[in-house]
Amino acid sequence: MRELKTETIISAVKKMCIEANCVIGEGVTAALEKALTTEESPQGKEILQQILENNRLAKKNMQPTCQDTGTAVIFITLGQEVHITGGDLIEAINEGVRQGYTEGYLRKSIVADPIKRKNTGDNTPATIYLDLVAGDKFQLQILPKGGGSENMSALKMLKPSEGIEGAKKFVIETVKKAGANPCPPIVVGVGIGGTFEGAALLSKKAHLRKLGARNPDPFYAKLEEELLEEINKLGIGPQGLGGRVTALAVHINQGPAHITALPVAVNINCHADRYKVVVL
Repeated sequence: MRELKTETIISAVKKMCIEANCVIGEGVTAALEKALTTEESPQGKEILQQILENNRLAKKNMQPTCQDTGTAVIFITLGQEVHITGGDLIEAINEGVRQGYTEGYLRKSIVADPIKRKNTGDNTPATIYLDLVAGDKFQLQILPKGGGSENMSALKMLKPSEGIEGAKKFVIETVKKAGANPCPPIVVGVGIGGTFEGAALLSKKAHLRKLGARNPDPFYAKLEEELLEEINKLGIGPQGLGGRVTALAVHINQGPAHITALPVAVNINCHADRYKVVVL
């Protein structure tokens, strides 16, 4: 049995919140630089250059890449042989978020009630998912999820007879409807299968993959490529001002489903594609 102190978890979460919002991943930078070579619109190229410069300055000054520092969506992988000591795990995660968003001068965007709209003042509670696994592994993954992209996400319960063409149509229509709102070029997470809520979680988890990494199933890997090609034909372009580069990647996760159902969820992420992983 391996012991892990909550103070260690708090410190890690605090650091992750700040770094994820201020330091954009190398994979995203590489994708944006590649997009510069394929974008034909002069205005689109200028926007891509501005995004890259913004990200460079954010890292240099350790300032957020965007004023919307999002909901702290955190995925925990907890080994059964890990014993958490010194307090409650969920409370520790939220304390780390509280400290990170305060000390990092990150915008606090969470309201305690969706109708009454009173801000909690510290960006808690985080949205937390926990996977229990064998062994003594403890991993934290954070996605600071901005409102602009999250609000453009969608889910549809298709009939099985609609099949793959119905799923493709829904994904493309969702991106087309989103237009400029999620700050393209976007990353599109797609969940196919599961239940109503399961498909949505599959689509969110798709953003945990390295940018551009293909689904291990060749069928879905091909579908990712097809969807990316079709999305980039929409002409939405960088920041919605026209161009060839509307999306940087499409990631699909699939899961078992009931014989009567074909759930499809689309979770859109902005060009920052903010993400951080730590193993303790």
